Amino acid sequence: MAAHRVHLRKERAAWTEPGLQALWHFRCTREPANRAAMRILLTGSSGWLGRYLAPMLREAGHDVTGLDVAPGADTDVVGTVADAALIERTFGEHGIEAVIHGGALHKPDIARYSKQVFVDVNVTGTLNLLEAAVRAGHDRFVSTSTTSLMISQAIRDEAGDAAVWLDEESGPIEPRNIYGVTKYAAEQLCRLFHAEHGLANIVLRTGRFFPEDDDTHSFPPGENLKANEFLHRRLTVEDAARAHIAALEKAPEIGFGTYLVSAPTPFARSDAAELKHDAAAVIARYFPEAPSLYAACGWVLPERIGRVYDSGRIMRELGFAFETGFAEILAALRDGGPLPFEHDADYVPPKEVA
Repeated sequence: MAAHRVHLRKERAAWTEPGLQALWHFRCTREPANRAAMRILLTGSSGWLGRYLAPMLREAGHDVTGLDVAPGADTDVVGTVADAALIERTFGEHGIEAVIHGGALHKPDIARYSKQVFVDVNVTGTLNLLEAAVRAGHDRFVSTSTTSLMISQAIRDEAGDAAVWLDEESGPIEPRNIYGVTKYAAEQLCRLFHAEHGLANIVLRTGRFFPEDDDTHSFPPGENLKANEFLHRRLTVEDAARAHIAALEKAPEIGFGTYLVSAPTPFARSDAAELKHDAAAVIARYFPEAPSLYAACGWVLPERIGRVYDSGRIMRELGFAFETGFAEILAALRDGGPLPFEHDADYVPPKEVA
């Protein structure tokens, strides 16, 4: 495939005479592509998701071009998605056939960047990629979004008598910060480009999979908190990466779809009230050995759970199967094996190191 890309560049250089550029564009965008192996632009390739997703895409036979503001092992182009000229040049030089847009500013970045920078990266950057994809005649686009945009201030305050059950039909969507606002705007751009141009778009609202400590909660610490979150709001980075590959494969069949991506919750909607007041009792009903396994390693079960993410739709419609959930964590505790998720209290995003 690398040889094909060199040939493509040489051939394009020959089509430089006036009047032939439009014909070149038509040829490149209308000739059928080999969907078994695509040339994919992966944004955010140096980040936590990108470092897992890029190798998985290559293992699946795809040619991956990584783009990130920070250098990395899987990053070929260093720059920002807010640079429309860079995006256009990258598409042309690498013969991009599909986009997985994982690059973004995130919630912890609110303390470091202005609202305008959030708009530039999360909104304008998404627009630049969508416009380039349409010009190139793409038939699919996958975008990483966030469950955070679903959390209004009222939901975050957890003032109700029951846990809030969240799925793709939940609303109204009232993001509480610039991160959520810009990610929701990016989702709507994806919807618009499907409606106006027929570009198949899958939006993945992922739950938590970051490795570092929580920036708002310090108890229980570290691995204990992450393990608890697998009950209702977290997934492994490996499952997050695999969900993107499933979305890439299914996008033309789906057309447009928004999917919540979080490890399957063991709970039912009927548990919502009790989860808010005595979550440990509910957990013990579903997992009788959980209290003793937790006690053996000095962990604590959550006393209450205020929200639950329901990822049933992606399993039903995309046929996606998560590999890791709370049961696998308990199995690791029981067997004395390594925990099936990543925890790194000292992790710093590459863009901050760079």
